[in-house]
Amino acid sequence: MNISEKLIELGVHLPEVNRPAGKYVSYKRVDNTLYVAGQTTRIDGHIKYAGALGEELNLEEGKEAARICIENLLCQVKQACSGDLNQVQSVLKINVYIQSNTEFTGHAQVADAASDLLMDIFSEKGKHVRTSTGASSLPSNSAVEIDGVFLMRGI
Repeated sequence: MNISEKLIELGVHLPEVNRPAGKYVSYKRVDNTLYVAGQTTRIDGHIKYAGALGEELNLEEGKEAARICIENLLCQVKQACSGDLNQVQSVLKINVYIQSNTEFTGHAQVADAASDLLMDIFSEKGKHVRTSTGASSLPSNSAVEIDGVFLMRGI
């Protein structure tokens, strides 16, 4: 099954591509490795989940925020490969940053929501290494930010 069909089957709709919020590029390809800049919960120019987990937001909201970040990450990957997500050979690594208070300990569960979505979409190719960490603040007050590294088919 191709990735576009898989997204439809899973009910995943990729939003419009977010433009960089600063002086950087959204992705950079070096040979067959694609590096994608951190993606937040921005949808249509607005942060969907703002605030800290353990304060303004709960664990379930954090998981949904992580899924939105992955959808935004995949928008960048799709743009980098001219719309063909089947060019992804492997998801290599993701870094999950979670805005949280000092009492919040559900970092792995928030990151699991991101990992689950990648594995649901890409199956075996979606298995990856990852880091998840808490932060006192994130850009635009987003609850979660995720960046990633992908192995792509040769051009």
